[in-house]
Amino acid sequence: MTQIESPKVVKKKLFSPIWLLPIVALVLGAWLGIKSIKESGIEIQIHFPSATGIEVGKTLVKYQGLTVGKVKDIGIDEDLKGVNVKVMMDYRAKPFLNKHTLFWLVTPKASITGVEGLDALFSGNYIAIQPGKGNSTAFFEAERQPPPMQVGSEGVMVELTSDKLGSLDVGSPIFFRQIPVGSVVSYRLDGNARVIISAFIQEQYASLVKKNSHFWNVSGVKIDASLSGVKVSSESLASILAGGVSFSSDEKAPTAQNGDSFALFDSEISALGGVEVNLTMAQGNGINNGTHVVYRGITIGSILSKQLSENGVTAVAKFEPQHAHLLTSDGIFWLEGADISLSGIKNPERLLTGSVINFLPGTSANTTLPASFALQSSAPDLMQSKKRLLTLSSAENMGVTAGAEVRYKQLPIGRVLSVNLTQDLSAVEYRLELQPEFASLVRSDSYFVPESALSIDASLEGVSVKTRDLATLTKGAISLIPGNSKTPLAGNTPLSLFSSIEAADAYFERQHRVYLTLISQDGADVSQGSPIYYKKMQIGTVESVNWQSKSEDFAIKLAIDKQFQPLLQKPKVFWRNSALDISASLAGIDVALSPLQGALKGSISLGLLDKTTTGPNTAALKLYENQQLALAQAQAIRLTLPASAKLAAKAAIRYQGHQVGEVSQVKLNTDLNTLTATAYLYGEYAEHFSRSDCEYYVVEAQISLAGIKAPETLITGPYISVLPGKNGQKTTQFTANMVEGSYANVPEDALKFTLEDTNLGSMKIGSPIFFRGIKVGQIDGYGLSTQGNSVLMQAHIEPQYSHLVNQSSQFWDASGIKVDVGLFSGAQIETGSLETLLAGGINVATKDTTQDDNRLVTGTVFRLQHKAENEWQEWAPAQ
Repeated sequence: MTQIESPKVVKKKLFSPIWLLPIVALVLGAWLGIKSIKESGIEIQIHFPSATGIEVGKTLVKYQGLTVGKVKDIGIDEDLKGVNVKVMMDYRAKPFLNKHTLFWLVTPKASITGVEGLDALFSGNYIAIQPGKGNSTAFFEAERQPPPMQVGSEGVMVELTSDKLGSLDVGSPIFFRQIPVGSVVSYRLDGNARVIISAFIQEQYASLVKKNSHFWNVSGVKIDASLSGVKVSSESLASILAGGVSFSSDEKAPTAQNGDSFALFDSEISALGGVEVNLTMAQGNGINNGTHVVYRGITIGSILSKQLSENGVTAVAKFEPQHAHLLTSDGIFWLEGADISLSGIKNPERLLTGSVINFLPGTSANTTLPASFALQSSAPDLMQSKKRLLTLSSAENMGVTAGAEVRYKQLPIGRVLSVNLTQDLSAVEYRLELQPEFASLVRSDSYFVPESALSIDASLEGVSVKTRDLATLTKGAISLIPGNSKTPLAGNTPLSLFSSIEAADAYFERQHRVYLTLISQDGADVSQGSPIYYKKMQIGTVESVNWQSKSEDFAIKLAIDKQFQPLLQKPKVFWRNSALDISASLAGIDVALSPLQGALKGSISLGLLDKTTTGPNTAALKLYENQQLALAQAQAIRLTLPASAKLAAKAAIRYQGHQVGEVSQVKLNTDLNTLTATAYLYGEYAEHFSRSDCEYYVVEAQISLAGIKAPETLITGPYISVLPGKNGQKTTQFTANMVEGSYANVPEDALKFTLEDTNLGSMKIGSPIFFRGIKVGQIDGYGLSTQGNSVLMQAHIEPQYSHLVNQSSQFWDASGIKVDVGLFSGAQIETGSLETLLAGGINVATKDTTQDDNRLVTGTVFRLQHKAENEWQEWAPAQ
């Protein structure tokens, strides 16, 4: 029998090593191609005003001496305002080609301050680059001048401000103790008022510039020529030719930083020396720059400048440092020149040198200097300190001028120094001085009246004519009425100049009244002189009504006769009176008329509260709109609402159905989008509803399939509902919403969570949540998610049912009718209760018993299912 060998199965090789060669070649070629593309360079375009000094293929782009690009092409721009230079940049420069990167052409430049771009003299012009930040870009605008401070430069860059540039230029040296430590790198105008000079201090000297350093101009040669001789000064030969700046510093001061700004003074004296003061005068005659300030024949300062001001001329005087201690708040300056008289010439040298300003130090210990000193035209009266200076005021000028006599029993005791309007232009102000021996005549109840040059008193008994002297006719005169008090007048107390003795008596009678101020949201229809009543008896008048812009309300000042002062010590309230009050009811119509004076000018009534009433002491500071609000001690608030709110005056403010206030006025704002409602909270409730976190919202009827919400507003109109706040911060300004907040009326211990669905469906605020057919919660609010791809519904479970819901719970939509039709199974119709059929609803089922590890926390989000699983309805854990 022939034996047949079984065939051998040889496994074919899937990969041959020969294939490695083309793969390696392919990878190497790809790498070389990518490398070639990557290193091929980056093409950019730079706009120059002209192509002068730039050559294609020769001009290089350099950074810190390193070549990073070359000019490839030059073309004229479309507007014929320059040229566009195409540059091929090294691929490694790509990170630096950003929006704020700077390019400029470097060419050799020689000036009196030195040679710039010396390297370009040998290598040819080149384009310099300074890397900047920003987004990557391929188009740049070339700089006309190199930037003040290039990247890589070590040191500090500061700005000097001056009225003019002078002989300074780019490259002018900066000196410190006559050693050059930096230079001026640029300058520019700041508007039309000043010049800003950029100065660079080298790295090794940067620490010399302090926050309080002083800089001054040392350019050229300064020559000071006077009768005392000629003084010539300069800093160095370089500063004579190219200008220069010097500075000084305090070693203990902090070091300056890049960008700090300093004033550039004209000289070292103005920069370092002394204290500057302002002198004001009516005319600038005799005052020039350099006029000396003299004390006891010694020059202690000089005038730096003078200029026109609103009230005349203002000169700036500078005291030398060693004499600055002489300045006090009551120092006196006066102009003094040569005095020529029949007795001879005093100070004849001043005919040549000009006038000087004499200075007399004061005796005050106050070293805080005023904004300016008055420069007097003559030497001061050394007895002035012993004279009594007084200030009088009146509504109008009584015919009295400066120089008029002040008299007591027709004997002169002083004079009027000046007559001017007050600063607010509301009255006339008189400055008086009394001779020292008569200063004691002025007491706390003293006053002054003008004297008439001609007085005629006619009566049935005859005509009496009184005349005064010619001085009274030309300048007027003032008489002092000393009064009966023995208390001397306190210093600087202003007094009044009354038109007559009768007017003074009426004024002092008003001083015996008691004054207090009421705050009102409006002018209350009252004015000066409006009566104030208590039980229909007038007890005072309104003194003034003033608008307060900061608080946007009115301050009504009341004057109460002193005999009624005991009424003000009791708990009290004030309210405005209407000219006509009509009260209609089934019992009849009651009409109350105000007294004629009160009906014409408006009036205010004072009422007393019960002794048992406790309220804030400030209750008397409010003016209420009517008696009802006053006796309730209501607190005024303002509500801002949308213009769509149908709110009207007299609308109630309610909390859980109880009225706690009312709206008094509603007006449309000028933006036509909002309303402002003025409202009042009754006093006993104001504490709870005036906190900053209180929530106000409009309640109006809402009709839906679920029923009618707030049906009473169909008759009474919308009202405001309020929820009390918790924090201690109080306010009177609130924003009222058109709907209540999501958890506005939800108990604090309720279980709050969120349901998420793809759309809202038939859910609405108030849609119930059922557990085994029993309502355990509801939907409180809804809105779109942040991404806008789902609807988030805020819901809560009542506190007594919170243990029925945990992390194992499932929620599904039980709204409307659900129909499931199958080809073989037939049709299945599923409905909930009539309430869910009409208004929508949600069912919830819980799988596990609620424990600490699966208990819900506030804010948990559940997915709202559209259909219930069969097993969910079978869950029945023991809770």
